[in-house]
Amino acid sequence: MLQVAFGQSKYYSDNLSENVKRGIRQKLRRGEWPSRAPFGYLNNPKTRNLEIDPIKSRAVKKAFEDFATSQYTLQSLSQRLSFYGVVSGSGKPLCKATLQRMLTNKAYLGLIEYEKETHEGCFPKIIDLATFEAVQKILKSRARPRKRKESHNFPLTGLLTCGECGAAITAQYVHGCGGTYRYCRCTKRLGPCSQKYLQEKQLAEQIKEQLQKVAISDEWHEQGLARIEKWKEEFKNNNAFFAQNLENKMQDTELKLNKLVDSYLEGTIEKETYLLKKEELIKIKTDLFSEKSDFGRKGISWIEPLQEFWKSAHQAKKLAVSNDLYEIKSFVAKNGTNRRLVDRKVAWLRKNPFPILAEKNESLTLSGWRDLNSQSPGPKPGALAN
Repeated sequence: MLQVAFGQSKYYSDNLSENVKRGIRQKLRRGEWPSRAPFGYLNNPKTRNLEIDPIKSRAVKKAFEDFATSQYTLQSLSQRLSFYGVVSGSGKPLCKATLQRMLTNKAYLGLIEYEKETHEGCFPKIIDLATFEAVQKILKSRARPRKRKESHNFPLTGLLTCGECGAAITAQYVHGCGGTYRYCRCTKRLGPCSQKYLQEKQLAEQIKEQLQKVAISDEWHEQGLARIEKWKEEFKNNNAFFAQNLENKMQDTELKLNKLVDSYLEGTIEKETYLLKKEELIKIKTDLFSEKSDFGRKGISWIEPLQEFWKSAHQAKKLAVSNDLYEIKSFVAKNGTNRRLVDRKVAWLRKNPFPILAEKNESLTLSGWRDLNSQSPGPKPGALAN
């Protein structure tokens, strides 16, 4: 009797396990997430699928974009996310292993990876493929970091080069006059150089003065964004040819995917080759679907760069009065070229269209129309288009 009872228990357990596996396979075929939602998503009990968390998804997108700039490590990114309120259950910053899992999670691409096989999901993605691939490349390059000495807190190093000899500008601590100060200087690695030291505080003030020249006020920023949104609505149209081209590519990709599955079922290709090729085709299909979703914006592709420029100009206003040297460095590195320090003066070439804005600001300030330190609006947003 005991053996019969054990046999019935084993049968029930095996049957339950198979039913659960069958249910998971059905969910994967429908593109539904089979378990608890990853950070940035919510489990929708009605659709039994994922939906984007409007708040946490922005933190995920920000984490990917910041890490893709190569300016952050996993530890510094954890501290940055904790500043935005993204912490562990105990209230501490996320550990590096948790961040590693988040930055390698293909769910943010709208894909489902289950038992080393990638499936197409029918839930919205948070990260675009280009950003995700850039993050994976950085993680791979840092997988085996070289041993190095503990770095000092010199936020502006690596930003400028010497205007005389072309060597990099480094920094060092100097003790004296009752305190410790940070000075920037030429490394002189390329030969003799006559350039003198410059205190980091003075260098930061010069950079802020340059940022003032391309800054816009809060009111001007709001007016400009409102005008850009109006342009977006005016120029938004449906491009039938572009949509049809995407549809043909999607059908072609779907055909390749079906042929790949048939080849695998017939045993003509190995499982490893099948899984790699399937993942590649699903990524292409997902990316094409994303392009099709917003194909109407193709005719106004200039809108987004203009919007980003306008936001950057407003960010320059905030950075001009900020003490976050890391953010200042990131902004200057992104929007300036040929950054150099010569005769204790900092200079760089601004990327377009910042020179136009600087010229407008200078002319308006000289004519008394606008004070960059005030909150009064400047010229009309359309002035930059003239």
